[in-house]
Amino acid sequence: MKTKEVDDVDNTTISKKTGTQKTWHEKHHASLHFGGRVADAVAKGMGSWKFIILQTALVILWMGLNLVGFMHHWDVYPFILLNLLFSTQAAYAAPIIMMSQNRQNERDRLHAEQDYKTNKDAKQEIEALAIKLKSIEEDKLDKIIDMLLEYKDKLPKIT
Repeated sequence: MKTKEVDDVDNTTISKKTGTQKTWHEKHHASLHFGGRVADAVAKGMGSWKFIILQTALVILWMGLNLVGFMHHWDVYPFILLNLLFSTQAAYAAPIIMMSQNRQNERDRLHAEQDYKTNKDAKQEIEALAIKLKSIEEDKLDKIIDMLLEYKDKLPKIT
């Protein structure tokens, strides 16, 4: 004995349409503009050991060439030009990294929303399966009761 609720569940939840849908990663990547991709690449590059090691090597080379003086000293001891370069780098790096972090926050928010939707859909599907199993169980019990009643009628009456 199927109920209308079970039929509705069968039609909507259990037999979902199949199709290719983009993941939230693909949707987010597709929504990024050129500036966003550049900011992410800069933040990724500046936040790596490769960048730190390369920058350290360049600073040591810069200071070494200026202190030893094999060639003309273009930036003498207080290294004012080097400080200016670092200040300029910091002035541009900080906002670019902040933009990348803002995008990461947005990406995390979208991911959390997608997880919530997935969990909600999973809950609905589990509830639908529970209803379906209950319906199957009721059908089995009805059949067993019918069989017992039928068997009872066939037994000789004992008085």
